[in-house]
Amino acid sequence: MRAICLYLHVHQPYRVRAYSIFDVARDHNYFDADYYSNQSNERIFKKVAEKSYHPMFDLIERNIKKFPEFKVSLSITGTWMEQAEAWDPSLIEQVRRMVATGQVEIIGETYYHSLAFFYSRGEFVEQVEKHQKKVEELFNTKPRIFRNTEFAYNDELGNWIDTEGFSRFGFNGVLAEGWDRVLDWRSPNHIYKAPGAINTRLLLKNYRLSDDIAFRFSDRNWKEWPLTVDKYQNWLDMDCLRGNIINLFMDFETFGENQWADTGIFKFMDKLIESWLAVYENKFVTASEAISLENPVDEVSMPQTVTWADMERDLSAWLGNSMQDEAENLLYDMRDEVYMTRDEKLIEDWRKLTTSDHPYYMCTKYWNDGDVHAYFSPYDSPYDAFMYFMNVIRDLQYRLMNFRKKQEFEQK
Repeated sequence: MRAICLYLHVHQPYRVRAYSIFDVARDHNYFDADYYSNQSNERIFKKVAEKSYHPMFDLIERNIKKFPEFKVSLSITGTWMEQAEAWDPSLIEQVRRMVATGQVEIIGETYYHSLAFFYSRGEFVEQVEKHQKKVEELFNTKPRIFRNTEFAYNDELGNWIDTEGFSRFGFNGVLAEGWDRVLDWRSPNHIYKAPGAINTRLLLKNYRLSDDIAFRFSDRNWKEWPLTVDKYQNWLDMDCLRGNIINLFMDFETFGENQWADTGIFKFMDKLIESWLAVYENKFVTASEAISLENPVDEVSMPQTVTWADMERDLSAWLGNSMQDEAENLLYDMRDEVYMTRDEKLIEDWRKLTTSDHPYYMCTKYWNDGDVHAYFSPYDSPYDAFMYFMNVIRDLQYRLMNFRKKQEFEQK
């Protein structure tokens, strides 16, 4: 038996609008930009829905009906679910139908796609719990596999998954990056576990084969362009010599947004599914099924945090300069006081700011990594992203100051 575990990540943030210093203390609307502005969350969601969500979900559902052996794992952030409910509820209905077939699995994560694990363990747990409840409410299923934001994983998280994550949420597996510096001579095509883990398993991304589709598919300067199904299946066959579980982990927007329809990406994926399943011993599996295919062959230790982003594969995409550090530290330093207000609107505004996209837009890297950051940013520069975010922080501080004054007045 040879299995592909296909995992796709579905996410949209609430982008901060061009929030001026003159808005501070006057306007608490941080996220609702004019529909035709670069920061319009509704317009961007609808654009990506047309280019990516609808055609790719249609492709998945079509192949589910055609092939009982075709299966997919999806992680869907709470911010995406909220926006879909508001602006395109048919997407929610479609995911619900697919999950009901048993051929689509939902993966657990933080509701707001945040870096909370590295700043506030309490906030991290609450966001994981909120995500669990939202998934159960919308899709009538409970995630059993976890992935942290941007695959940000280390041994400490592995220990949390194996203890509290297992006992409190029932997680028995976690997705992570199968980076060479971590694996050394080992292959990502096996099941592993964190050091000392008893309850949970590690499923590691085969980043070369994943990135051939996610990043290189339409690159005419790539020596392997054009990528055909026959060529790619030959690579899959060869890689199976290193283990029979091939983890293809990608962003959902690979299909239609990052790789446009006119590149042939949808036709490629349709044909790949059919071609792979035409071989008797081949199958697709969900992440939960993948971790049950074999016992862990080894322990994999990641003392330092590893992500799936940029050349460094660390947290530098979000925390690599002083602007990002200042923004995140100020934000999380406010958490306890924000929660003390019991103001649901204030708390929700604060939580939307924990989404990792905000510091990502502040990244000042160069070359290819910098180009990727700039492509996804709705701002003219990382400095604009920082300025608007910090203006929002100032307004949050103003709202907290008013709360303290109100308390003092009531105590007199």
